Amino acid sequence: MKLYLVGTPIGNLSDISPRAIDTLKDVDFIAAEDTRVTLKILTHFNIKKPLLSCREHNIRHKSKEIIRRIESGESCAMVSDAGMPCISDPGEELVRECAKCGIEIVVVPGPCALISALCLSGLSTERFSFEGFLSVKKRSRREHLEAIKNLNHTLIFYEAPHKLEYTLKDLYETLGERQIAICRELTKIHEEVKRGNLSEFITFYETQKPRGEFVLVIEGKKHENTPETDIKEAVQIARKLTSEGLSTAEASKLTAKQTGHKRSEIYRQLTVIK
Repeated sequence: MKLYLVGTPIGNLSDISPRAIDTLKDVDFIAAEDTRVTLKILTHFNIKKPLLSCREHNIRHKSKEIIRRIESGESCAMVSDAGMPCISDPGEELVRECAKCGIEIVVVPGPCALISALCLSGLSTERFSFEGFLSVKKRSRREHLEAIKNLNHTLIFYEAPHKLEYTLKDLYETLGERQIAICRELTKIHEEVKRGNLSEFITFYETQKPRGEFVLVIEGKKHENTPETDIKEAVQIARKLTSEGLSTAEASKLTAKQTGHKRSEIYRQLTVIK
């Protein structure tokens, strides 16, 4: 039979798809990260199916059991606590092991907090990377941030409320001042998106206690405009432009755009040479 990866709501139960409901009704059993959370969803939609708990500490053992049951003719739906399975939950190992055994895997797409937050952020969506949760271990945390600090694309993190202040400070210290969108309780009653600078929110959360689950969307490192020519060559280009009829100011402005050097520096040296 098959393994189904079923996306479930990240807050608003109305976000579940008809296909997801049908799949959960049709399978023989459901593997869930937290069976108590999943049971609330199943009860709401009047779905009665056996639940199997699959957590980080037992996923290797449970994967074997799930594979055995699928190979014996049963079908299984894998769900996360919220959103898509395999995103910051143990489902990825189950998928990997099922793939090794040649079991057919079907995805039933649903809500995803990181994509929802990215769309709301107002930051670049052209390229981005999901960085998950930062480690609580200082060394691993520092190494992670050092490895990504020079990336030019948008960065997305998940964070729990009790670690938010600590994380914002570490991000600021390693990445420097950046634009950030702090998305809280997405699709829920108290959904909130705050946009601004990292330093602003470090100050803000010194007096405001964070509540709810957070997605942090941070702009990538800005491209540095490194001049391809040295200043002497830039001045020579500007001098040629003035000989062709441009004013010193116009030649300095145009050369600055072409070379990446500061207009004021080109202008100063051009007037000194004259």
